[in-house]
Amino acid sequence: MYTGFAEVYDQLMSDVNYASWADFYVHMMNAFGIREGKVCECACGTGGLTLPLYRRGFHMTGVDLSQDMLWIAAQKARAAGIAIPFVRQDMRQLHLHRPMDAVLATCDGVNYLLEDQDVLDFFRAAYAALRPGGGLFFDVSTPYKLRNALGNQMLCEDQEKITYLWQNRFSEKTGILDMHLCIFVKQKGGEYRRIDEEQKQRAHSMHSLMTLLGKAGFERVMVFGNSSLEQPKENEHRWHFAAIRRADPEGV
Repeated sequence: MYTGFAEVYDQLMSDVNYASWADFYVHMMNAFGIREGKVCECACGTGGLTLPLYRRGFHMTGVDLSQDMLWIAAQKARAAGIAIPFVRQDMRQLHLHRPMDAVLATCDGVNYLLEDQDVLDFFRAAYAALRPGGGLFFDVSTPYKLRNALGNQMLCEDQEKITYLWQNRFSEKTGILDMHLCIFVKQKGGEYRRIDEEQKQRAHSMHSLMTLLGKAGFERVMVFGNSSLEQPKENEHRWHFAAIRRADPEGV
């Protein structure tokens, strides 16, 4: 996955304020009593959030399915003098050697799980990876965003060294957004190299995600709006979820 795309990912995401996003995840974890400890970030990509969370005092592990993304994340950590293990795993089959205080899935990681069974497999794997009382924290792009902000339109941007055409198609029947990115990267000689990338995201309903979290065994399931520990507003573009593994291991 993401071969070729990985090398331009950080340029495409250059407008994302990862420091602020990391602060919000810390704030959310703190609200559920998790102020330190071991955290696994699933779908970590190039480590845009993994490194800032490490700097905020957490012992991070990064997990992703793309070896290319992980290689870039590892290079960034090494350059910063930070020791973070980056592991290639499918988040649906997450398996760690020691219990985590928190498991994260950031930047739409759960949107890329297209079937309910895929989501349930991830939730169950995350539950098993957590210590009793630990928490799962993740964000998703909302159905409103995928349908109305991204769906059935062409997005374009022309930067100094990279230009992209981003064409989307949203299916009301399946709730899946098909995305095709055509990226042109300027080379040293002035010519351009083309990268084509196909992705799919599913618009999961809030009810479905909460039901699947309960089915996986989680308690204290809560949903917040974008960068706020308040209830989501109408037409919110992003939801943040928090769910806790029950504290009594005998009750699992």
